[in-house]
Amino acid sequence: MKPLSQAQLQRLRRGLQLGFFALFVLAPALNLLRFDLNEAQLWFLGQRWTLGVDALKAGEATAAQTAINIFTRAFLPALLLIAGFLFIAWRYGRLYCGWLCPHFAGVELLNDLLHRAIGKFSLWDRVRVKRAGREPSARWWPVYGLSCLLMGALWAVTLLSYLLPPAEIWHNLLNGSLTPNQARFLGIATLIFTAEFAFARHLFCRFGCAVGLFQSLAWMANPKGMVVAFARENARDCRSCDDPRGSACDSVCPMRLHPRNIKRMMFSCVQCGQCIEACDDSQGAQGRGQLLEWRVGLDAVRETLRQKKLDQATKHDGQP
Repeated sequence: MKPLSQAQLQRLRRGLQLGFFALFVLAPALNLLRFDLNEAQLWFLGQRWTLGVDALKAGEATAAQTAINIFTRAFLPALLLIAGFLFIAWRYGRLYCGWLCPHFAGVELLNDLLHRAIGKFSLWDRVRVKRAGREPSARWWPVYGLSCLLMGALWAVTLLSYLLPPAEIWHNLLNGSLTPNQARFLGIATLIFTAEFAFARHLFCRFGCAVGLFQSLAWMANPKGMVVAFARENARDCRSCDDPRGSACDSVCPMRLHPRNIKRMMFSCVQCGQCIEACDDSQGAQGRGQLLEWRVGLDAVRETLRQKKLDQATKHDGQP
């Protein structure tokens, strides 16, 4: 079977992001996953998920049976989920972040809108990122601001629907009949999420998200974990990079990283592969092969060792 091209991989990634975003928003309404505070009831895959405590209280189950139920229905699934999630991160890095996470999908959308407004992916970037055929225009500012607000509101409503019946939340919201606590939660959460999306979305992804942080820690602990490797023996080809800024891979990274850097400097890499696609397009336009590619296993170990040697050599040469 012919491997997918970089462009096809990106289309697949976008499709997975869109599908998971829809799942994130619709899961409470479909009772796929939510915890109803009114009933103190967990819903999972359309079914009421119980631990058997009520049966124990009613005298219909023994303490031993209840303990087994708690272990098999709560602790064991949680342990398996966490272990599987961390194993994927240990092997492939922050794959969830780059390929599924609904928050990161929003980050990429807002990056693009802000770039259309000021030529930067963050309000705190000092240098503009140039792109062929695109000039910054102030008319995109309202679109960016409104998108931050709408996304913040959607996050607030969705998170509340994981805790209270979604039909009740949406009915009260659309009819202006929110309870004081509901209105207070939605108002504060919308404000916080809007500010985060507008001013600190990259900082949150790097250091504020526990899910992303633990993925990075697991990945850094594995020298065989998948990395974006740089063909340094052909580094001279970067000089002819077909990009207005002169560095196609740097200009597309949504996390504002430098993909040709050593692994320890790529702590928050989300393995989105946009740098690889940009390198492929840039070098392909020059009739050359791409300089960036994913490597895993022993190939990743060799890349890590090569990076360490280069880093040590650079430090040694810089000593007086």
